[in-house]
Amino acid sequence: MDAALEAEIQQKYTVETITDMKRWTDKLISFRLTRPAGFRFAAGQFARLGLPLENGGQAWRAYSMCSAEYDEFLEFYSIVVPEGQFSSRLARLQPGAEVMLDKRAMGFFQAERLPDGEDLWLIATGTGIAPYLSILKQPEVWQRFERIVLAHCVREAAELSFQDEIAALREHPLWREHGRKLQYLPVVTRNAPEGMLSQRVPALLQSGELAARAGIEMSPEHSRFMLCGNPKMVEDTHRQLMKMGYRMTRQNAPGHIVLENGW
Repeated sequence: MDAALEAEIQQKYTVETITDMKRWTDKLISFRLTRPAGFRFAAGQFARLGLPLENGGQAWRAYSMCSAEYDEFLEFYSIVVPEGQFSSRLARLQPGAEVMLDKRAMGFFQAERLPDGEDLWLIATGTGIAPYLSILKQPEVWQRFERIVLAHCVREAAELSFQDEIAALREHPLWREHGRKLQYLPVVTRNAPEGMLSQRVPALLQSGELAARAGIEMSPEHSRFMLCGNPKMVEDTHRQLMKMGYRMTRQNAPGHIVLENGW
């Protein structure tokens, strides 16, 4: 390898190996990478992953970590875009293939940015559930809040990935005494199974149906919200919450909402 190229690699990114690839549907995959010893991140942050292109260039995309801060691997969840420059190539890879990993984790989508409250609402569409899987592996999150609601909105029921993993979170030995606090609310907007929530999240907030299904009364005094996923959902949900009296958390002004809109 050219010495200059090797120096660039060592400075900006590492080359990691896929150790596991899971195909949830024909459009959804999750995968694990080896984790370099020096890589650090806070639950809720994302990493930039890269693949070489046939023309000699590189394609990079941002993915939130699903794995815990303390895991020995890095796990990610991705939608597969047909003919996409990155994800369609990624989906064809098998364990043993290599992916570039930017050395720096990025983002400020962290539960620590919210002031204390009684209820933490983790609202996601599609692959936006990924950072919550990492956040829910932090013992302090379970200790800070009395109730935690994970609402995952998808189009088809087959897209409700990680259900077994979510159920297992309640029994994790690091916070088993708090496991009862977690409530999982799946939302399916097309052909929803009987009894399942089936409207978009902003509509469920406006009607009060989301709170009613959780059995929790929302209020600015007690409720805190994290929003992640489709930019339209994030924008519309943010607007609806503002109408209900909630406000964004700012650097010097703690509020009720933090969001991730980096798609």
